[in-house]
Amino acid sequence: MFRRVQRSFDTLRWELDELGVATIALDEPDSRNALSDAVMADLLAAFAAARDDDAVRCVVLASTHPTTFSAGGNLGGFASDVPLAHKHDANGRFPELFTLIGQLGKPVIAAVDGHCLAGAFGLALACDLIVASDAATFGTPEINVGVFPFMIAVLIYRNLPRKKATELMLMGDRIDAHEARELGIVNAVVPREDFARTIVAWSRRLAGKSPLLMKLGRDALWRQHDLAAEDAWDFLRAQLTIAFATDDMQEGVTAFFEKRQPLWSGR
Repeated sequence: MFRRVQRSFDTLRWELDELGVATIALDEPDSRNALSDAVMADLLAAFAAARDDDAVRCVVLASTHPTTFSAGGNLGGFASDVPLAHKHDANGRFPELFTLIGQLGKPVIAAVDGHCLAGAFGLALACDLIVASDAATFGTPEINVGVFPFMIAVLIYRNLPRKKATELMLMGDRIDAHEARELGIVNAVVPREDFARTIVAWSRRLAGKSPLLMKLGRDALWRQHDLAAEDAWDFLRAQLTIAFATDDMQEGVTAFFEKRQPLWSGR
């Protein structure tokens, strides 16, 4: 089932290892991985490929740049002389990508080793987990150049305390990885020398879980997010009943009592 695979993209590196971990690495160093139309199109295609490949059990979103995860939106595109309707259409790629990640059915780790700014901050927040090196910074500096983080405000308000979220967007300041960890938006901060090893460890742990239960659980988290409490309980109750019917749940419980590693069938 598992094999090492590489896919070709103009602005990204995409690789699937033998354990089912797909790494999607932003690879536009000259622009510090600015989220241009070309990058956004490649990200959409890359995540769709990860969604549709049954061998993919976990996705790591990373960067090849030595100091920057991504500088965010492409300012050159903001000022370009193209019809307004075209710009409006391009803006729709952000919620399209965030929704695709939310509905991926597979866990996604944002591996942030450097500056993660503007639209890229929203991209990281769209992932399930964020592991940062101690060199990482986060922020929404758009207001400093007469722009505003409209498209990522939804994710910022769903992940940060409201007053701090507003402060970041209105002041345009950055926060370091440790403050991001204190705010609950980063899961772990590790020294740079331990960063790669930590990403491998986290991704392999996720890839080793039942792919079926991971999908059921992750889909349920996405669906119940904005439901009223009673509606969410009704929905989640039904999902638990479905989970009881799977072979993987029975195998997981049996393996626990037999003190062995479970063998997931995906059924």
